[in-house]
Amino acid sequence: MPPRSTPTARQRRVGTELRKMRIAAGLSTERAAALLGVPRTNIPNMESGRSGISEARVRALAANYGCEERQFVDALATMATDQDKGWWERYRTRLPDALLDIAEMEWHADRLRIAVPIHLPGLFQTEDHARAVFAQVVPRLAEADLAARLALRMDRRQVLDRRDPPRVEAIVHEAALRIEFGGTATTVDQLEHIAKLAEREHVTVRVIPFKAGGFPGAGQSVIYATGPVPRLDVVELDATHGPEFLDEEPQLAKYRAQLDELESRALPARESVTFIRNVADEL
Repeated sequence: MPPRSTPTARQRRVGTELRKMRIAAGLSTERAAALLGVPRTNIPNMESGRSGISEARVRALAANYGCEERQFVDALATMATDQDKGWWERYRTRLPDALLDIAEMEWHADRLRIAVPIHLPGLFQTEDHARAVFAQVVPRLAEADLAARLALRMDRRQVLDRRDPPRVEAIVHEAALRIEFGGTATTVDQLEHIAKLAEREHVTVRVIPFKAGGFPGAGQSVIYATGPVPRLDVVELDATHGPEFLDEEPQLAKYRAQLDELESRALPARESVTFIRNVADEL
């Protein structure tokens, strides 16, 4: 099978974890290949996500590297052998790969912790609100690109409606509630949509009001996606040049602590829903 030209973030993550194990074991690519009985070039291809890896090979590599964390190895083997094509693949040639990686990350997460200071969470956006947000992209998007991004954002919402949705816990700032993307009517509809989502058992929305003062990560939008084991968690950060993904433990620990701190500044869930509806009434 020829190497993949564009491995997904999930496929790259399998390779990254295998590379971490190899380095922790103090083995060179040459030695790792010799132990596995494959050409030396196979190891870099697997570690970059460009080559598919069987369950047996994942387990053999883990054994060669002395990794005895059974749950972690089981989860990694499952990730490596997942052949299902996600719905986002139909956008593969129409949008940047990193945008599809967000959808893939959300779909496979067990829990999503989201914090946004200015924008509202993409998973919670109505079509009219999202269209107004995309209209502000610089340089201005061509109509076909805008339509594709809008369609992807709307499709991302299906993770909330599936039979086994992830637990979604979002923290939004009052500023995000009051910015009128698309005008007053669009904003009111958007706020009511979020309030209704917050009534679902697996969705929690909490608001940080202006009166709460300063808070950490004020200029940063964060999605923390919990994996099947803690070592497979991932953080996605929004940036003007595109999304960034982080998976090193010190980085994960930083954002877990930051999200915990934000939760301590936010209103309780029920109070937050009332707050959102009060803002809509004031507009």
